[in-house]
Amino acid sequence: MKKILFVASEAVPFIKTGGLADVVGALPKCFDKNYFDVRVIIPKYMCMKEEYKNQLQYITHFYMDIGYRRE
Repeated sequence: MKKILFVASEAVPFIKTGGLADVVGALPKCFDKNYFDVRVIIPKYMCMKEEYKNQLQYITHFYMDIGYRRE
C-alpha cells in the first residue's frame, strides 16, 4: 500500500479561506483506499468550529522558526 500525506494550511470542511481548502478537502477522496493510505495534516486553528475540532486526531505539536518569529 502506498502512503500519501497532504500538508496544507486549510481543508474543507474544517477551515476555509480560499480555493486551496476545496482542493485539499476533495483530492484525498479521489484515491482508492484499497491501494493508498491517504492522510491530511492541517493546523488546529483556534477559530475552527468545535464540531470539527472533535473530528481531528491529535498526534503531536511542533513549532517552526519563520524569519524572526517562532510559530
